[in-house]
Amino acid sequence: MTLAQRAMERLRAWPDLTSGPAGCGAGRALRAVHSEIVHFHSDHDVDLHLTAPAIARFHDDLRDSTAIRLVPGSGWVTVHLDCDTDVDLLMSLVSAALKAHQNLPSPAGRPAGDECNFRRVTVLPRG
Repeated sequence: MTLAQRAMERLRAWPDLTSGPAGCGAGRALRAVHSEIVHFHSDHDVDLHLTAPAIARFHDDLRDSTAIRLVPGSGWVTVHLDCDTDVDLLMSLVSAALKAHQNLPSPAGRPAGDECNFRRVTVLPRG
């Protein structure tokens, strides 16, 4: 079982998340009541809709993590799952994302163009 599959199985057990196809057309998604939270794009790459305010709040820590890829202006972060610690990081960030989404306006009030980072991030192998 890949790290992404293990993470997906763990998150599927969370009562606030349901599974379905990713809105970007690539992979599987887990969504909360009003929005997609996680996109599993490959065995190693996961996009997480953390929200712009949460990214700003955690920016320095996210920037320093070797598992996280940030795209300027995006409310999503890409998590590269390379080890069990990266899966644990994803679990913590999903929890933060769920909390952040509680404070967002309804889907009709959200800005268009807040797509995930799929095809906007290049993940290079670690050294």
